[in-house]
Amino acid sequence: MNRRNWIALSAAALAGGRSRAQSSAPQPGQSQPPAEAPELPLDQYQPKSMLHVPETRVPRSRFPVIDFHAHITNGIPGDPANIRFSLEPAHCLDVMDRKNIRAMVSLTGGYGDGLRQAIAKLSSAHPGRFTVFTEPAWAKASDAGYSKLQADLIADAHRAGATGIKVLKTLGLFLRERGDNRLVRVDDRRFDPMWEAAAALKMPVAIHVSDPEAFFLPIDRFNERWEELHAHPTWSFHGKDFPANRELQEARRNVMRRHPRTQFVCLHVADAEDLPYVSECMDSHPNMHVDIAARIGELGRQPRMARKFFDRYQDRIVFGTDSSSSPSTPQQLFGDALYEIYYRFLETEDEYFDYAPAPVPPQGRWRIYGIGLPEAVLRKVYRENAARLLGWPA
Repeated sequence: MNRRNWIALSAAALAGGRSRAQSSAPQPGQSQPPAEAPELPLDQYQPKSMLHVPETRVPRSRFPVIDFHAHITNGIPGDPANIRFSLEPAHCLDVMDRKNIRAMVSLTGGYGDGLRQAIAKLSSAHPGRFTVFTEPAWAKASDAGYSKLQADLIADAHRAGATGIKVLKTLGLFLRERGDNRLVRVDDRRFDPMWEAAAALKMPVAIHVSDPEAFFLPIDRFNERWEELHAHPTWSFHGKDFPANRELQEARRNVMRRHPRTQFVCLHVADAEDLPYVSECMDSHPNMHVDIAARIGELGRQPRMARKFFDRYQDRIVFGTDSSSSPSTPQQLFGDALYEIYYRFLETEDEYFDYAPAPVPPQGRWRIYGIGLPEAVLRKVYRENAARLLGWPA
């Protein structure tokens, strides 16, 4: 390219640039272009829905309720002689009377002297309003003769007034052998006498196995519970030697299969994200029941499938909230607001509402839909199914 051509091309490019600059610059009477929006941290994003849909407030349940899944008491690790009250009974009763809750079950009642303290302050002090479940003595699981010891502890708890057994996800995810540190399987045979003692004493077993499926996946941009796991990284079971979710679920099925006389209440709908699998389990194991505690966030985003599930298994679903005093889990924070959301989910067909009393959805960024159960099903879920399991009058 010679010098004359190069000068001509440069002049043309300069003229084009001036033309573009003049066309993009605001002309007289025009406003300035909008400034680029600043970046917004995800934890500060609180979008308001623009939907104009009915909003129904349900201050009291249509029928009396038994909350089958609450944590009024908690055992003290390494100290079975004592129990900690995370919720005061007087405060519980105030909320219960406002919300039409006939009774609450404190699942984590410990064992031994701690259990007796819980029973004295709850069941004995307020007959018919509270009942307490006992827990296995996990710290003794590697001891010689544990199987008989544990069965005897269940019988002792029953004599003291405990009405059921609570099995935390300690079994399967945290309990390890004292010697080689291997995780103890849910279907380990050493617990067989405990399951049989529960059957003989007609004590339902409230059993929590596994956790949301996302807790077993990498905490990356594809994980729908990234915010929840980012806030609680110790809740993740991805990697290391933890079993997979389905392996834990199938181990629980082995237990239910081996002990058909024992009534198991699989907490958190067993696996609320996979209702077809839960239905398969329910069909295979007549001694299997579920509660809905801390899972309306899952059920409410699949309302048509959830409604069919409630219709089909209406005699084996119990009401529960997993309520506690911890503000770090607002979807479980005991109080009026928590129960009103559960009642709205069960009794109305409202659309697209929050599943927890919190400005940011704590489990995942979605909202839920009500399933509008008929009265006959509501009566069973709210109270009748739990009363039958506890051996209480209908």
